Amino acid sequence: MLHVVPPGSNPPRQAPERVAFDRAELSAILTVYGRFVAAGEWRDYGIDMLREVAVFSIFRRSAEQPIYRVEKRPKLSLKQGQYSVIGMDGRILKRGHDLRQVLRVFDAKLIRVVEG
Repeated sequence: MLHVVPPGSNPPRQAPERVAFDRAELSAILTVYGRFVAAGEWRDYGIDMLREVAVFSIFRRSAEQPIYRVEKRPKLSLKQGQYSVIGMDGRILKRGHDLRQVLRVFDAKLIRVVEG
């Protein structure tokens, strides 16, 4: 049976099949990633786009577990914030609504790398 949508009405919205980072979000993440690669700390990354979360995983070496994960969970956008940085041990290091603010958790780590 053919379902006809009357003019001027919106068709029912379906949930996206998977969550993804948009261009601006990816640019912000890759800017931080590039600084740590230049400092010799990070060497590889992976991106997973799943049904409820997009994950940017950061690796010291490609054969390891990720040392950090940057996650986007749109379902949390009205609560704690959809962005979070998670450490290797699973602890949430920073969470919020503004990705650039959440990524600032890495600023202190980069200063230590440059000084050390």
